[in-house]
Amino acid sequence: MAEDTDLVSEIETLGEKLGEAKAAITKRFIGQEKVVDLTLAALLCGGHALLIGLPGLGKTRLVDTLSTVMGLNGNRVQFTPDLMPADILGSEVLEKAKGGARAFRFVPGPIFCQLLMADEINRASPRTQSALLQAMQERTVTVAGEDRPLDLPFHVLATQNPIEQEGTYPLPEAQLDRFLVQIDVPYPTRDTERDILLATTGVEEEEAHQVFNADDLIAAQTLLRRMPVGESVVEMILDLVRAFRPENPNASEAVRETVSWGPGPRAAQALMMTTRAQALLHGRLAPNAEDVMAMAVPVLSHRMALTFAARARGETVNDLITRTVREFGEVGAAA
Repeated sequence: MAEDTDLVSEIETLGEKLGEAKAAITKRFIGQEKVVDLTLAALLCGGHALLIGLPGLGKTRLVDTLSTVMGLNGNRVQFTPDLMPADILGSEVLEKAKGGARAFRFVPGPIFCQLLMADEINRASPRTQSALLQAMQERTVTVAGEDRPLDLPFHVLATQNPIEQEGTYPLPEAQLDRFLVQIDVPYPTRDTERDILLATTGVEEEEAHQVFNADDLIAAQTLLRRMPVGESVVEMILDLVRAFRPENPNASEAVRETVSWGPGPRAAQALMMTTRAQALLHGRLAPNAEDVMAMAVPVLSHRMALTFAARARGETVNDLITRTVREFGEVGAAA
């Protein structure tokens, strides 16, 4: 009983601190509360996020503000077609040591940080994109045959422009799967855009302040894994993920006709973690069905693909997920 009381107290304390962090972030990244919540959820889960949005919507500003508020050492890499893996990971250089002897010295690349912004990640070649795979999954990079651990915590926040596709290299499925969530950054509402105008075109702008540090974030990630998850929520996560696999005999006719390949087990893991983060960010001690439905699109949309015929008809992954989630909600309400 004492352990349960301590857990509740720790969750409540963390919730208050997250509220302070959100307030600090929204001073500079105005509005877009859902985007802020999803990005914070990715950090709380120890994962990476792919932000997709048009230029000028504040993606870079958000990542820069997060670095300050969360107290993380951040670097930014502008991905271009001529970017090489060594430009990210680092390389060994031959230099003359004392006494005239020559020796190799490793020069770390920008990936040796705690928060890496991979700007327009799909503009780099597949060879360069693959340099991130090991780092994102294992928090280690191998250079010249030697494994070099990265700082912890380590997170990648990558951005993509959805309209400029000339000279880009679509991310392979294996790399997309390593992003915990895909976050769509929409245009701001009129009221939000008015607030942005007033806040950013004057003499002074709001400055973000530090709320967390690296140790705080690691402790929060550990606490998140201790949050209880009810059996009904676990079953809903399993049912929802498996519902989008066309080879599943229980899949709907719409899924079998429109989905080329569906989400794997990593999607269920991601949904389990992010529903906990969603509950924590909204002041709840445990996730519920609404949290699962809220995180379905960000977690699943980049982990499945539609058939050519479905795309030709103008169907989208997000629409399919939204319809299916709505059906799950209606069934749950009826039960």
